[in-house]
Amino acid sequence: MVLAALLLCSSAFAADPPVWPQWRGPTRDGVVTGPEWPDKLEGDSLKQLWRIEKLGPSYSGPIVAEDRVFITQTVDKKTELVTAHDRKTGKELWKTSWEGSITVPFFAAKNGSWIRSTPAFDGKTLFVAGIKDLLVAVDGETGKEMWRLDFVKEFDSPPPDFGFVCSPLVDDTGVYVQAGGSLVKADKKTGKVLWRALKDGGGTMGSAFSSPVFARLAGTDQVVVQTRTKLAGVARDTGKELWAKAIPSFRGMNILTPVPVGDDGVFTSTYGGNTRLLRVTSEGGKYDTSDAWTLRYEGNMSTPVVVDGHAYVLGKDRRLLCVNLKTGKEAWGTDERFGDYWSLVANKGKILALDSRGVLYLLNASPKEFDLLGKRKVAESETWAHLAVCGDEIFIRDLTGLTVWRWAGK
Repeated sequence: MVLAALLLCSSAFAADPPVWPQWRGPTRDGVVTGPEWPDKLEGDSLKQLWRIEKLGPSYSGPIVAEDRVFITQTVDKKTELVTAHDRKTGKELWKTSWEGSITVPFFAAKNGSWIRSTPAFDGKTLFVAGIKDLLVAVDGETGKEMWRLDFVKEFDSPPPDFGFVCSPLVDDTGVYVQAGGSLVKADKKTGKVLWRALKDGGGTMGSAFSSPVFARLAGTDQVVVQTRTKLAGVARDTGKELWAKAIPSFRGMNILTPVPVGDDGVFTSTYGGNTRLLRVTSEGGKYDTSDAWTLRYEGNMSTPVVVDGHAYVLGKDRRLLCVNLKTGKEAWGTDERFGDYWSLVANKGKILALDSRGVLYLLNASPKEFDLLGKRKVAESETWAHLAVCGDEIFIRDLTGLTVWRWAGK
């Protein structure tokens, strides 16, 4: 009877559907596990399950729980809205809203003045970043607002010109965000600020666009974050700055999320700067940083995925580049130019890439050559939101709707 009960529990656990709880997926690196993907996207290999039309614009990627999907939108250029939908049908379960709107500077107007950050879900609470430097905690079951933290009021800081762009990072103790011209940890239950670090003043530009990640570097668990001026490691419990390295970029536009590599490496690239692998070491409690290598290539907005020691990154010139992380050498780069932005997800040697022009690409992650397996138009409007891949389901948020696709099989 005991064995039968254990087997039943094991089967129930194994049957839990794959989820996408945060920016860049379950492990925040754009890498998922599960059955191998099919070899093509065309024809009947990819079928639409359901679609929600006439949504307000958003750059937030969909958050996928076991039974529901959360999305955000900006409505009538004045209100931010978060909704929950049944995962099987798309039926709306609840919605919650608040005032939230800015007008971004003219040179960025083509990228819109709507909500940007991808929420995070810890299984109970959804943490949503509003564009006006506002963090809102919402009950995932009911949509009830639990608390909100207004960083402009909290720190008497100027509103961000480009909005709150960083996507929240969550652990058992708190929520980590770049807001108020700093890196902040807030209590999950109350929204109280636990610590504030890396204060750069914000200024007219506001906080950096890059999102923090957890990493274990030089034997220490820490938060790694790229601010407007530097890459840094911060103690998770106290906010103490452990190490920092200046990262040059154009007007502080550090956008993509840094990618931890191995036990001591961090891969990053900047707009107006270069691509590099930073080494972080520690001796006697004293940290040191050095460039393992640098490459004269400008990453722009697209955070890379790492597969078998190679990083795949779409740069400012809209070419896809494969970089050997050990040597820093370019393995290959495409002649073809793509859209301005790619969101990338990897699984078992394959990569799905959603182009901002509404095209989905399927690639072999090969360091020898650009190996395109298939491509498919999946949206008529732009697709700046990060795609979510949960088992055989693909969730794609475009500017006007949300579509769920399913692979029919190999």
